[in-house]
Amino acid sequence: MRSALTMIALGVCLSACNGGDPPPLVGTLERDRIEIVAEEAEPILTLEVREGDHVKAGQVLLRQETDVAAARIAQASAQLEEARHRLMELERGARPETIAEARARLAAARAAADRDQRELVRAEELVKQRLVSQSQLDQARAARNASVAAAREAQAALDVLLNGTRVEQIDQARAAVAAAESAKRQLELTDSRLVVRATRNGIVDALPYKAGERPPRGTPVVVLLADSPAFARVYVPETRRAHIKPRAPARVFVDGVEEPLDGFVRWVATEAAFTPYYALTQRDRSRLSFLAEVEITDERVNELPAGIPVEVQILEGPAPSRTADTRG
Repeated sequence: MRSALTMIALGVCLSACNGGDPPPLVGTLERDRIEIVAEEAEPILTLEVREGDHVKAGQVLLRQETDVAAARIAQASAQLEEARHRLMELERGARPETIAEARARLAAARAAADRDQRELVRAEELVKQRLVSQSQLDQARAARNASVAAAREAQAALDVLLNGTRVEQIDQARAAVAAAESAKRQLELTDSRLVVRATRNGIVDALPYKAGERPPRGTPVVVLLADSPAFARVYVPETRRAHIKPRAPARVFVDGVEEPLDGFVRWVATEAAFTPYYALTQRDRSRLSFLAEVEITDERVNELPAGIPVEVQILEGPAPSRTADTRG
């Protein structure tokens, strides 16, 4: 059985005889890498999977401690209930007992105003008869004015209760309820994410933390390699960039696999970068290259691990003429 490198050498020789196909590109086999981060800095209670396990979307991967999150949810629930009761109170308006109390205060204020008015009239008559001083009359007038003001205040308080709550106050209470509901929902989501689940089908590539450790918030606790189509990441020399187009067919050679894998170019970078040392020949070490991804459509790639070296031969077309119409 011929190795992949032997096949590449044979292909290059045949290409030279037929006009010279470009040499293969060096790269690695990759899969979509998914990092699931810790929502909170809580200790890991259990690890439900091991590295290398194949998992389904939604499957539990690990569990973190939820006691603190549960306490926060309880507090948020109490605040939500408080906001709801406040809204209910404003929508129902004043209680009948409160209105009756306000009417009784108004009646008492009016009675006091009538009494002080009569006292003022008497004081005015006594002043005319020069039986009391002018200061006593002033005191009676001030008492009457205070009683009248108190009666007006009691009337206004009763009107507020009878007219009900303002629309603006009810809207504010509704907004407070919505804010409390959102805060509780956010905490519930955070609590649910303490039970870490797979977001896609794939293979567990790494578990950076062990049970009992407390990962910092926002750091990856599980790394998955998704079951999405594998691809080869290669670097295209600047001299060949103009001839490589998206959807161009390609063949991927892997050591240990007898026949090349079929694929196509799905993406080529628009900005050049320095090529890694392992992808350069002695002739090309001083040149810039463009990162490219070649998606592999052959089902045999599902049995290959990520990270293994590959060589890719892209079937390029002739360079377009400068005077040719390149539209469409």
